[in-house]
Amino acid sequence: MPTGRADPGPWGDRAGTEAAWRLVYGEFAPAEERLREALCTLGNGYFATRGAAPEARAGRVHYPGTYIAGCYDRLPSRVSGRTVVNEDLVNAPNWLPLTFRVQDGPWFAPGRFPLLDYRQELDLRRGLLCRWLRYRDDAGRVTAVDQQRLVSMDDPHVAALRTTIRAENWSGSLEVRSGLDARVRNRGVARYRGLANRHLVTEAAGADGELLWLTADTVTSAVRIALACRNAVDAREVTRRETRDEPGWIARHLTVAMSPGETVTVEKVVGLHTSLDSSAVPPAAAARRSAERAPCFAELRTRHGRAWERLWRRGRLDVGGGPAQRTINLHLFHVLQTVSPHTAGVDAGVPARGLHGEAYRGHVFWDELFVLPFLCLRFPEVVRALLRYRVRRLPAARRAAREAGHTGAMYPWQSGSDGREETQVLHLNPRSGRWLPDNSRLQRHVGLAIAYNIWQYHQTSGDLEFLCEQGAETLLEIARFWASVATYDRSSGRYDIRGVMGPDEYHDAYPDADRPGLDNNAYTNVMAAWTLWRALDVLDLLPSVRRAGLRERLALTDDELARFEDVGRRLRVVFHRDGIISQFEGYERLTELDWEGYRRRYGDIRRLDRILEAEGDTANRYKVSKQADVLMLFYLLTADELRALFGRLGYRLDHETIPRTVRYYLARTSHGSTLSAVVHAWVLARSDRLASWRFFLEALDSDLHDVQGGTTAEGIHLGAMAGTLDLAQRCYTGLEPRDGVLRVAPTLPPGLPGLAMELEYRGHAGLRLFADDTGVSLRLPLSTRPPIRVALDDGPVTDLAAGRSLRLEPGRRDERGRAGRGDR
Repeated sequence: MPTGRADPGPWGDRAGTEAAWRLVYGEFAPAEERLREALCTLGNGYFATRGAAPEARAGRVHYPGTYIAGCYDRLPSRVSGRTVVNEDLVNAPNWLPLTFRVQDGPWFAPGRFPLLDYRQELDLRRGLLCRWLRYRDDAGRVTAVDQQRLVSMDDPHVAALRTTIRAENWSGSLEVRSGLDARVRNRGVARYRGLANRHLVTEAAGADGELLWLTADTVTSAVRIALACRNAVDAREVTRRETRDEPGWIARHLTVAMSPGETVTVEKVVGLHTSLDSSAVPPAAAARRSAERAPCFAELRTRHGRAWERLWRRGRLDVGGGPAQRTINLHLFHVLQTVSPHTAGVDAGVPARGLHGEAYRGHVFWDELFVLPFLCLRFPEVVRALLRYRVRRLPAARRAAREAGHTGAMYPWQSGSDGREETQVLHLNPRSGRWLPDNSRLQRHVGLAIAYNIWQYHQTSGDLEFLCEQGAETLLEIARFWASVATYDRSSGRYDIRGVMGPDEYHDAYPDADRPGLDNNAYTNVMAAWTLWRALDVLDLLPSVRRAGLRERLALTDDELARFEDVGRRLRVVFHRDGIISQFEGYERLTELDWEGYRRRYGDIRRLDRILEAEGDTANRYKVSKQADVLMLFYLLTADELRALFGRLGYRLDHETIPRTVRYYLARTSHGSTLSAVVHAWVLARSDRLASWRFFLEALDSDLHDVQGGTTAEGIHLGAMAGTLDLAQRCYTGLEPRDGVLRVAPTLPPGLPGLAMELEYRGHAGLRLFADDTGVSLRLPLSTRPPIRVALDDGPVTDLAAGRSLRLEPGRRDERGRAGRGDR
């Protein structure tokens, strides 16, 4: 059980509104720098740059990194005597480098001189990373530095750095060096460092007047990345100006004369473009143009701040202040830096670790299942673009299904540039040092997550055109795969799905089996049945002409649709003898683990799979879970939906089955994934509010306090961050868009006095919602759009017209006998 700790940490002891918008570090701490660099990443949905110091180089303490959405490269490596090929999100050329020296002394770096003062602050409201420091060099000279940095949310191709240097007690020359560096490699994850990591080949570099520029190509994917920067010094006279370059590096050296008390400000404005851009202008020319035409830092900051103000207005999520509010703001900040409205113009999915580091190689897993439902009610245009990432890879998913002997679309567990399976064939256990077979590609349930998100997007947006053009086809092809992969057992009259892995991830085979895979994983089978039924629903939603055209294009026959219905009614779900839903067939026969014994021996047992393997054992033998598996059903579907779905499958799901199943698996879960706390907070929200709140706080803490022990430094956990937002937005309000009705049923945990937010639903932007334990208030802004239909829980439906407000309270009825009281 989580501790419920939510200490202020880097937020400091300040209270009040402004404290909720600032992440503050009051001292330089080398051991924490990589974590801070991930948490202080700045981005705009097109690219992001870690919060490394501008003078820092990659090493034990620092890891500068810039990552461009959708920019991947593939390299072969020799591992355990075999050649493996891995695709990575490329660490792009570093635009940050800027340092200085006094009187031809050593170049400044934080660890080189004693720091008299140090403060780093991430301004979430304005999207700025600020740093103030003072240091004394070996000659006793004291210098102060004030820096601000932004990655423009106004112009996705622009970033900027402003550095002000003050000579406190010295006079002499100050030399500033500002550069562009393509010598970088992918070395941000320790367990990958033995693999090939040089993804860039410098194509050219040069200087044109005030501009420096550099272009590099990725080794195998041939993506051209171009950077250009404009360096400007304030009114002070530059006594010497030089350009120096070497392979993969170009820099401008600027020298000025300083006197005690004087300051000099250097502005570095950068343009970044790639050949992936949908532009006829070559990347090098586009980057130079962006750097040249961009305004000064002050104007860039103003425009950038206004863009963030618009995002915050749409993303607002008020949980009543305190540390929870601060972390909610941080999580929303990083979600929007990874998938912003700028993402709509990029062919990119939802990278599990954001654009914040190289863990998981920047791949796209199923984490969109935790990200898109939150965004559906805020930024539907972003969700539509992210779903199109999957639509574009439908041909690859069809090809994968055919190669496996099936029909339909089989999406990969890990996706990158082109939709092929990117899951590695070997993975390293850092505890034992052994490379082991990686069978996680058997997590075919990623397609179920895509189907779920397509349906959720339609429910919240009402966007029938997306279904007609792309969504229905994708969902139908996913359903087709599950109808194809299910095999009929004549003896029981049931369909089985064999040889898969569930979300748990600890179990990839039966004990002592000679092949990987498990049979009849409950989550997979139930969600496959759900998908088959949704596919039939989607067909019914389409206009008759579009439906007929789609069926003709897919050669979708009446017999195949009859199979959808038959499989959807007879997929097998296995139960324990006492009625608990079995995680998979045979789970009940596994051995119970000595949990207390392992906790005494190892302390932190989140990665129990690694501990057992290092002991020569395997998690496949035990009733253990890394994260929620069966319980994912209760995360995605309401109790009423599940009862109806199990009823169609011919099973009775009585009232006690869900809480008993929750308790059973909660006692056998190590929470080795940051997603685990999110799911458990959700499934306990109605039955145990205090435990739900503790898990919610645990999920809030996961990256801020790096509870996984070093993983956040390699990239934030985007699914967990978005999951906490969705817990507040949908779970604790009971918000459920279903069949054209927006249903609300608030159940707030202790510590959460109320929730306020603005949503976008069925084309209505700015729908204001406030929920507390007494009920829900809703208000629609004026517009010409038709009313929306709302209801409290499963109560009567009320129309809410544009420009009107409504209060829904349990047990109250308005004068027309409907739930709620119209506040006109």
